[in-house]
Amino acid sequence: MSIIPQRSETPSGTAYVAVGRGAPLILIHGVGMTLDAWLPQIEALSGSFEVIAADLPGHGGSATLADGSDLPAFVRRFTRFLTEIDRGPVSVAGHSMGALIAGGLAVEAPALVYRVALLNGVHRRDAVARDAVRQRAAEIGTGGFDREAPLRRWFGEGHEHEAAYALSRRLLAQVDQQGYATAYTAFANGDAVYADRWSEVTCPALFLTGEGDLNSTPDMARAMAASTRSGRAVVIQGHRHMVNLTAPQAVNDALSDWMSWTIEEAYHDA
Repeated sequence: MSIIPQRSETPSGTAYVAVGRGAPLILIHGVGMTLDAWLPQIEALSGSFEVIAADLPGHGGSATLADGSDLPAFVRRFTRFLTEIDRGPVSVAGHSMGALIAGGLAVEAPALVYRVALLNGVHRRDAVARDAVRQRAAEIGTGGFDREAPLRRWFGEGHEHEAAYALSRRLLAQVDQQGYATAYTAFANGDAVYADRWSEVTCPALFLTGEGDLNSTPDMARAMAASTRSGRAVVIQGHRHMVNLTAPQAVNDALSDWMSWTIEEAYHDA
C-alpha cells in the first residue's frame, strides 16, 4: 500500500479509513496533520488488525468543531465516532493532540476502550513550555504563523530532504486554518485536563515518545505510566516528535506488542 484508501464518513462528520481485518485499532493523528501521517502504521499493522485511522475535526475530510472548542469537545466527537463505527471496545492509539484525545477517551469512555496508547503525548507542561505553546496558538489564530516552525521543532535541523519531513510539510501546508487554530488551542490548554485522572484508567496503557522530543518528553511518558494501574513507558532512542514516521519499525513493533497485552497481564506487570 503506497496511498491511503478512499475515506468514509460517519453521520457526525468524521472522515476515516478502515484497512485490514482482526482486532480493531483506532489511530488519531496530531494537530496540523491528517490520517495520512499514519501510513507506515496502516501499511504494517493492517496485516494483523483492522486499522481504523480518522481525521481530526477540521483536518482532512472531517467536519470542524466550533471556534473555541476545548479538549473535552474533541473527546466527545471521538466518543461519538467510536459509537458510530460500532466495533465494540477498541484499542486506541493517538499521536500528540491525538494522544490527548486518546487519554480523554480512556477516562471518559472506558467501556469503549480496551487499550490506550499515547505516542508523544504531553503531560503537565512547565510554565515556560505552557507559555510558549499558548503563544503559538494565539499566532495560529491570527493567521500570521510560520508553517515551517513546527517542522524544525519536530525534526531538528538537517532533515529537510527526508521523506517523513516532506510528508509532514505537505500536510501542514494543506491544513485548514480554522481547523488548525481550534485544534491547536485545545492542544495548548489540554495537557492538564486529564492529568489528575490517570489513576482511573485501568486498561493496558502504553506511553511512547522519542528520546529527543523536547515537548513530549520521556519524563512525561514515564510520569503518566507511573500514575496508571497498568502503564508502561517506551522511549525510542535518537528520535524526536514524529517518531511514528522517523522510526516506523520501532513504533510498529511497540504497537504490535501492546496489542497483545491483556488486562490481566497488564495488572500483573504493573
